[in-house]
Amino acid sequence: MVPRVLSVAQESYRVMDIMTSNAVSADQPVAIVTAASQGIGAAAARRLAADGYRVSLMARTDRVVTLADELGGTGLTGSVANVTDLERLVGATLDRFGRIDAVVCNTGATVKGPILGIADTDWHDSLDTALLHAVRLARLVTPAMAGRGGGAIVNISSFAAREPSPKFPLSSVMRAGLSAFAKLYVGEHAASGLRMNNLLPGYVENWTQADDTLARIPAGRPATFDEIAGTIAFLLSRDGAYINGQDILVDGGMLRGI
Repeated sequence: MVPRVLSVAQESYRVMDIMTSNAVSADQPVAIVTAASQGIGAAAARRLAADGYRVSLMARTDRVVTLADELGGTGLTGSVANVTDLERLVGATLDRFGRIDAVVCNTGATVKGPILGIADTDWHDSLDTALLHAVRLARLVTPAMAGRGGGAIVNISSFAAREPSPKFPLSSVMRAGLSAFAKLYVGEHAASGLRMNNLLPGYVENWTQADDTLARIPAGRPATFDEIAGTIAFLLSRDGAYINGQDILVDGGMLRGI
């Protein structure tokens, strides 16, 4: 086959196209999403990619790598409870994209049981999983965000942070601490253009709920993953730019406290 030879004009247009594509890519915001292989994390990753973010994803299973490939992003296997894995995630994101604009700090479920029957090891594990992961990730991304003039973090919390539930004892305690952490973080870093909010979902569609649970929800149903992802996208967007340090309930009206 005779190789195709481009004219000078054609070659110039090709180079301009490549430069334009790279420039557009460099201007695209970058979002990290943890626990992104399924559920809320995967829905958030898909929504942010659809909104124009380049995504960097982490979860414990290889499914996250498949999703990252599908979305044109970066995927790593690892645990939010492991400091080294969080360091790898942030390092890989900066190596590939050179910036971090948004973080969705998501995690899995915590151990359940009678409050005094939960072992110390489970308390410590939940501290790493449901609270310290957010502290550690904020510690890692804040310099990069502040260096670019700002960024936004959404921590996925739980309605139990607002109204402790015996069904979710460890989540209730740890996520209440997450609420306090967000307030303290904002007090120190908002002047650098940084935002942190906690999203408190009620019941979500990943589990079948008993009739008495659904009866507590005025909406009469659990939230969809896409509804949660839409709220995350709003909180990270410019439209949410003046919302900072807040607990945002997305529970279909279930909690009645004022």
